[in-house]
Amino acid sequence: MTNPLLADWTGPFEMPPFETIKDEDFEPAVDAALTEARTAIEAIAENPDAPTFANTIEAMMRADAPLNKVLGVFYNLAGADSNATRQDLQRTFSPLLSSYASEIYMNAPLFQRIDTLWQERDSLELDPEQQRLLYLTRRGFVRQGAQLEGFARDRLAQVKSQLAVLGTEFTQNLLKDESDWMMELSEADLDGLPDFVVSAARAAGEEKGAKGPVVTLSRSLIVPFLQFSPRRDLRQKAFEAWAARGANGGETDNRDIAAEILGLREERAMLLGYDDFASYKLETEMAKTPQAVRDLLMQVWTPARAAAEADATRLTAMMHADGVNGDLEPWDWRYYAEKRRKEEHDLDEAELKPYLQLDRMIEAAFSCANRLFGLEFERIDPPLYHPDVRAWNVTRDGRHMAVFLGDYFARGPKRSGAWCSAMRSQQKLEGEIRPIVVNVCNFAKPPKGAPALLSYDDARTLFHEFGHALHQMLSDVTYESLSGTSVARDFVELPSQLYEHWLEVPQVLEEFATHADTGAPMPEALRDRLLAATTYDMGFQTVEYLASALVDLDFHSGEAPADPMERQADVLEELGMPQAIRMRHGTPHFAHIFSGDGYSSGYYSYMWSEVMDADAFAAFEEAGGAFDPEMAKKLERHILSVGGTREAEELYTEFRGRMPGPEALLKGRGLDSAA
Repeated sequence: MTNPLLADWTGPFEMPPFETIKDEDFEPAVDAALTEARTAIEAIAENPDAPTFANTIEAMMRADAPLNKVLGVFYNLAGADSNATRQDLQRTFSPLLSSYASEIYMNAPLFQRIDTLWQERDSLELDPEQQRLLYLTRRGFVRQGAQLEGFARDRLAQVKSQLAVLGTEFTQNLLKDESDWMMELSEADLDGLPDFVVSAARAAGEEKGAKGPVVTLSRSLIVPFLQFSPRRDLRQKAFEAWAARGANGGETDNRDIAAEILGLREERAMLLGYDDFASYKLETEMAKTPQAVRDLLMQVWTPARAAAEADATRLTAMMHADGVNGDLEPWDWRYYAEKRRKEEHDLDEAELKPYLQLDRMIEAAFSCANRLFGLEFERIDPPLYHPDVRAWNVTRDGRHMAVFLGDYFARGPKRSGAWCSAMRSQQKLEGEIRPIVVNVCNFAKPPKGAPALLSYDDARTLFHEFGHALHQMLSDVTYESLSGTSVARDFVELPSQLYEHWLEVPQVLEEFATHADTGAPMPEALRDRLLAATTYDMGFQTVEYLASALVDLDFHSGEAPADPMERQADVLEELGMPQAIRMRHGTPHFAHIFSGDGYSSGYYSYMWSEVMDADAFAAFEEAGGAFDPEMAKKLERHILSVGGTREAEELYTEFRGRMPGPEALLKGRGLDSAA
């Protein structure tokens, strides 16, 4: 029988035929696609005809198409619906794919063709997108070692292969620690917890096959437990398990893996002639240098730490008033911050959550996209990879724009966090190809028949990931490697963080924040209190994020630490890290920077993009309001539709007329007046 991963997909929207794909199909499909890609690349490199853009650059784009088709399905499943077989396959594929990439980048005749085109670029009559693709292709080859020779060339290939294997191992260790741990709760342990936390704990217990309710390490369950449980002993047990992910000893311990990754990254950078990995990595980002990143982060660190220290004093007093002596601990912060929020803003998560139904928030995200960009969403029911996944046909003026998949609920085989990916990216090289875009979240699944209720942070996450999805859906470029989110790492978060602002638009909440039981809209007074509290506890949120970003930057600047945990402690001490706050991502579970190179030296990028997103939303407010049609057109024309066809700074300047400073960010976080 034909392997379904290699056959033409002829179903609706040319979706992957999930109903016929089996795990045993992946390895032969990858082997066949790799063989086909190698043959195609060799034919390009050995082509006796003089190099042209078509027979070299465009031919390279086509060579990888079958492989990208298979891997687009596999890696989405490996992240969102893992199992033992898929984890084994990840470990098998990592060195194979790294070796294939090294073969291409180290292919001297192939690079010679690319370099010849680069030298002759002024006479090739290329359009701007083709010029950009040629530039990025050549730059990518050079940065991957195409100009190295002898030992350095061979060693770089070995280093990259080892890094691929270690990144996979780090991810799988973390997933195992997260999926294995649970804390069973007695009925008495549920006292003081709001109904939505109790329901989530019972649903998690059913999913885990436990006898009763449980707390797991899913953020959507453990965070509300830490917010509401009056049992300090249970909060401590849960928090310490959460903080210990990847650092429990034994086979899943990630500390030595992190050290090895950092050492190999330093070696990689030095083989390529850079002082350190941060200098190598940031060269192609908007920030350009480690010092530019550090300067921005420290401008925010000082007021954020001051705000957090002031808050810690207040929370400690509240704890002492409860008869608990001693210092405020990390497992106390969220509990007393929630009590303080209720006291100061009359805002209770238990009162708020029934108004933030998952289905209504999805509708809200779709409605905003319709008002801004004319997109329409029709629910469809093709075969999908899990019963929880939903699908929509996205159209504009009757034209198909994308298939959008939403995979919203936490489950054991799914890695933690939230992300957007594309099983297929937009391109026009082979006719009009529209994307298949996936948003993956880890919201607590409700009991059967009950509506899924979100926290406000959950709702922001939904809008954030949908902002990434819009970047993919509205892409309108010729070449896949430039489409959608294929932009500088510190620019990629701009569309996602910008889209979060529409959740705060009062008329959006008025229409879509309706009560799960009564259908009544959120009362205006509650909505006003919610919006007034959006910067509440921002000192804590900013400090835990910045600590992770600054540790990431330090790890990759200068000599790699032999003991990352010791270096982490030193960095936090130098910063004056508040005692009751931990890094958002401690080193052993810092998947952003250790699961792959994506955010290594780049965790700062959320804040770099935030400088722009605060300023970009201000542009709407300065014009005709949040749904100003001309600003929406400018946003699509200059940012959302053009992918990586231009430099990020150039794109933003065309949209806004200038680059912003950090003032809007500080104001947006309520830190502009912090001491």
